Amino acid sequence: MTTAFDHKAFVQSLTPLPGVYRMLDGNGQVLYVGKARNLKRRVASYFRARPESAKVRSLVAQIQSIEVTVTHTEGEALILESHLIKHHRPRYNVLLRDDKGYPYIHLSADPFPRLSLHRGARRAPGRYFGPYPNATAAREALQLIQRVFQLRPCENSFFRNRSRPCLQYQIKRCTAPCTGLISAADYEYDVSNAVRLLEGRSSELLEVLMERMEQAASELRFENAAQYRDQIAQLRQLQERQHVSGERGDLDVLAVVTAGGSACVQVFYFRAGQLQGNNSYFPQVPAEESAAAILSAFMGQYYLNKDSPAELIVNQPLADADWLASALSERCGYRVTIRHRVRGERERWLQMAQQNAEQALHGHHASQAGMQRRFAALQEVLGLAHPPNRLECFDISHTQGEATVAACVVFNREGAQKSSYRRYNIRDVTAGDDYAAMQQALERRYSRHSETAAPLPDVLFIDGGKGQLARARTVLQTLQINEITLIGIAKGPERRPGQESLYLSDSHQPIILPSDSAALHLIQQIRDEAHRFAVAGHRNRRAKQRNTSVLEGIAGIGPKRRQGLLKHFGGLQQLARAGTEDIAQVEGISPELAQRIYDAFHPNNP
Repeated sequence: MTTAFDHKAFVQSLTPLPGVYRMLDGNGQVLYVGKARNLKRRVASYFRARPESAKVRSLVAQIQSIEVTVTHTEGEALILESHLIKHHRPRYNVLLRDDKGYPYIHLSADPFPRLSLHRGARRAPGRYFGPYPNATAAREALQLIQRVFQLRPCENSFFRNRSRPCLQYQIKRCTAPCTGLISAADYEYDVSNAVRLLEGRSSELLEVLMERMEQAASELRFENAAQYRDQIAQLRQLQERQHVSGERGDLDVLAVVTAGGSACVQVFYFRAGQLQGNNSYFPQVPAEESAAAILSAFMGQYYLNKDSPAELIVNQPLADADWLASALSERCGYRVTIRHRVRGERERWLQMAQQNAEQALHGHHASQAGMQRRFAALQEVLGLAHPPNRLECFDISHTQGEATVAACVVFNREGAQKSSYRRYNIRDVTAGDDYAAMQQALERRYSRHSETAAPLPDVLFIDGGKGQLARARTVLQTLQINEITLIGIAKGPERRPGQESLYLSDSHQPIILPSDSAALHLIQQIRDEAHRFAVAGHRNRRAKQRNTSVLEGIAGIGPKRRQGLLKHFGGLQQLARAGTEDIAQVEGISPELAQRIYDAFHPNNP
């Protein structure tokens, strides 16, 4: 929801460059993927005072975080947006885009290959180049290549039945291989040059053509030299290849940047020559650690439990690159290379990864600054002598008393500390008794705090009103813990966010903060995280219980006796209907054990 997401701080950290943004909900699910010519301006437009439509208002209300990927061009953003939408299938994108896919240029596998525009499934033999950001860009590239190299554009049925050249030959768009006006070797030479260009090796192709132009001129073949000259001029008009395309196999591009005692490692994933996505990682780093050492340590851990692609490109020279490559090669079963000095397309990819790492680290610092502001606002609201360092929040989740789970989440000034989260399976309480469930969870968390490494929180939030708060206060008093500020979070009218009431343990009057309060945003964030964590634990426990036989929870019933009971009665339903005398007739079941089995199936009987 928007109140828990500090969009102002996030927008301030954004760049005006083009790119792709991904809006996520509280569970990390992608809600919407969009592209932007100017990321800062486009993302900011969602948070106007009055959103442009009900759909946008609904989307913005669910946003908990936004991830961005900076690209070099708008075309790259367009292509990456398509990949991400197809991968994540966000529900706010479903009605906005068709699924035709982006166009390719297809070079057929015929003896005299045909060059054509292609869209859809790539089933026909041959090579495919792209994707291109739109059909216009693909057609412009195709037309220029045909003007330069004059490869045939016609269908095979038309090509096989020609007895004389067609109009394409007359306007110098084809060399008429259908009538033998060009040899197979010369046509193959033109095809190889076209492939060079489509693969992005335009500099190499230009050098070859310039050498041939100079050779033709020195041999006084001025007409041929003029043709090469025209080809060179036309090639320079070809729009630059998109950096997210190419047929270069699988590789990862890793860039690390450091600033302000923090580090960000950006990983870009290229599969089959296409950028599939990227991730930002913020490892904990010792003071004065070099960027190269950070990247080396990160790679060793990151690829420990996953296969590495055959090529890794990094923005820092690694002292142990050979050792690391050897270790990854041994683990993966194929040769892995780590490259630092790259050129051409790979150099542009590396620059893009580094640019995104810088942007992500800047945003990370901005979010940390926002968290510091929220903690300072909470200190002011609660009247604390010092800003709190550790916050904990408890919530209870169950379905009509079934599979009750309590969850504890922890926040510090850097944000959520998920390694400190805890869940408690609640047992031996009356079904649906949230007070008793909360009491059990608090006792289990704080009765042994001196024996654990987990420190006490400065502020403890209880998701509930006066009743839950009173029970929590009783538990802390019993445990003689007096240094914790205790707060109950009661939901507002109609459970609408922004209207919560806060109850302090030593006050009877609730505190109602304005909806734009930074302290309220922090409280909502930690409350929502506790609710999410508790619900996930409850669902897991409920699913496990429903997949577990009642017999498994009875002391004295092992696999052999369980099998004998089911075989004797023909299933659980028949066993549940049986009396103690019938159960006791099964081999290995005593009257006392038969009574326990009967009681397990009939817990409410006197």
